[in-house]
Amino acid sequence: MAENNMSDELIFLPLGGAGEIGMNLNLYGFGPPDEERWMMVDLGITFGDGILPGVDVMMPDPAFIEERLDQLDGLVLTHAHEDHLGAVAHLWHRLKCPIYATPFTAEILHHKLEEAGLDGQVEVNIVPLKSKFSVGPFDLELITLTHSIPEPNAIAIRTPLGMVLHTGDWKFDPDPVVGGVSDEAALEALGDEGTLAIICDSTNVFSPGSSGSEGDLLTSLTDIIGKLEGRVLVSSFASNVARMETIAAAAAA
Repeated sequence: MAENNMSDELIFLPLGGAGEIGMNLNLYGFGPPDEERWMMVDLGITFGDGILPGVDVMMPDPAFIEERLDQLDGLVLTHAHEDHLGAVAHLWHRLKCPIYATPFTAEILHHKLEEAGLDGQVEVNIVPLKSKFSVGPFDLELITLTHSIPEPNAIAIRTPLGMVLHTGDWKFDPDPVVGGVSDEAALEALGDEGTLAIICDSTNVFSPGSSGSEGDLLTSLTDIIGKLEGRVLVSSFASNVARMETIAAAAAA
């Protein structure tokens, strides 16, 4: 961990994804004013909503960090959904920084880079689940959470000024179908350690009650599909791996 001096600042700067769905681009800075070292967390897209005809995909504007590329130490991806990594292949030529991702996320990114003609040109560092590593002055620890795709990670970001928990996308699901359950023991340990701030990303978090489990949906879909004859078509986001697994299991039941 970097040593602290009295002039150091810890900065969180969202350039996309805060207060909106998709287009995530988060920056963390640490150091004296105008001399901060920066780390980016996620670089995603969002989809057009009909307000701008003909616009299907939108991306965050990285101009702020583009003006400080010599201070950017890397990009860490929390998981493989489009709103968290979909802009990497489009914007990497403006950033050209090292990328850190767990194996499944790195594999999805590899295919996207290959489609963009960037295969072999981008430094992608594959880090294990639950691993600890450093990016610039930031000491990072990956915490396993639950989402609709394999390997969703929260990141415990440790600095001399305190620890920040960046959750990525998450929900608590006792039967997630793909991947393990959330590592509640690790989260409890972070609470005992002392957490300066939580940067939290969970759709519908302000709605009362709890989200249904993917495992419960499997039971319902199996019952519905089992009563039908002939071909059954089910629509879903292509990146919702848990839902694809659920649909396949229901069809085979």
